[in-house]
Amino acid sequence: MKTYIKSLIFLFTITIISCEDVVDIEVPTGQTRLVIEASLDWEKGTAGNEQQIKLSTSTPYFGNVSSTEVTGASVTVVNENTSEIFNFTDENNGTYTTTTFVPIAGDTYSLEVIYNGQTYSASETLMTVSDINSVTQSIEGGFDDELLELNLYFDDPVDEENYYLIRYYETGDLFASLEDVSDEFTNGNEIHDFWEKEDDEDNNEQPFLPGDVVDVSLYGISEQYYNYIRLLIEQYDGGGNPFSSTAAEIRGNCINPSNPSNYAFGYFRVTQVVRETYTFQ
Repeated sequence: MKTYIKSLIFLFTITIISCEDVVDIEVPTGQTRLVIEASLDWEKGTAGNEQQIKLSTSTPYFGNVSSTEVTGASVTVVNENTSEIFNFTDENNGTYTTTTFVPIAGDTYSLEVIYNGQTYSASETLMTVSDINSVTQSIEGGFDDELLELNLYFDDPVDEENYYLIRYYETGDLFASLEDVSDEFTNGNEIHDFWEKEDDEDNNEQPFLPGDVVDVSLYGISEQYYNYIRLLIEQYDGGGNPFSSTAAEIRGNCINPSNPSNYAFGYFRVTQVVRETYTFQ
């Protein structure tokens, strides 16, 4: 009987092995596109005159392109309210800089990038941001009452629609954590946001400890940018969630008026920002 069973197992194993075939899956490659990283952030208390825009090209997910820097482009920003033009200098490394930018709250700015005979454009309005009231620490109010969390408090203006982007970055981390905030249910009140880190070895994450240093940046953003960044955050946070929606291409506001199908990736934003640094006690 034992011999019979062993024979069946052997035959079953041979059958499974003989059914294995190598399947080559052809991964579709999308069109190479211009990538525009144009975040003109005006920090409160500074002139905001020094700004930088980065240009690169997209690459296939499994590609091995060593450099995607774009040089030789023409990059300008125009204040549509004053007609003042700000030319960005090509630094020959994919970055384009200016030291003459003039940020004016409430004014609308337009971006123009000319590259390889194609013109890309976008526009945004410079939104203001409230001051940070306080940054504190606690072990209550978060997801785990045994872990330290960082608390951020700021006032939302009355009778206005306001949108915010909050960037938390702990010194030594590879990436920052982003939060999108709307005042839909908190208009005119003090807004409280918190950041707590779990003990997660899979994501190389550890809870906060005394001595940890966190940089906090609070941006005032447009509704258009809020909708864009919210989708990006949702897709990033849902990457390991089997119940999350399927990732899809998210378009920014950089269009190609003469050739709409040849649009650029990325976003042109103009924001005001306040920053604080906190050290856990």
